[in-house]
Amino acid sequence: MSEICCACALIKGSKKYPDIRGRIFFRQIPAGVLIKAEIFNLPNDRDIFAFHIHQGNKCSGNDDDPFSEADGHFNPDNSPHPYHKGDLPPLFASKGYARMSFLTGRFRLNEVIGKTIIIHSDTDDFSSQPSGNSGEKIACGEIL
Repeated sequence: MSEICCACALIKGSKKYPDIRGRIFFRQIPAGVLIKAEIFNLPNDRDIFAFHIHQGNKCSGNDDDPFSEADGHFNPDNSPHPYHKGDLPPLFASKGYARMSFLTGRFRLNEVIGKTIIIHSDTDDFSSQPSGNSGEKIACGEIL
């Protein structure tokens, strides 16, 4: 089976944050996976949001956790936070808009196809276990 070169996740907000939307593109290159994100309508009362790949495969859930099926962080090696394969740099927003591009060598694209990517309500403290005290899941996308 050949390796996948590209993927995309369409981001949608939870019922509490229905206006959040965006796209995240993934591209496998020799140095790692290039990730480009563009997110609209994030809450204006803050400007830094935790951003993680989760191990679940669906952006669905229940009233208490609208994205509970996204499950926990993608962490196949059982590493402590912030060294999970799914730990990503935070999203920095201005007036509800965030755009970023970065390269990661923590995983290959084939490893995350079918997983989910989550935007959390708070900043990641990069130390609390297991998820950096990053708050509620406010938006989600399935990596396809």
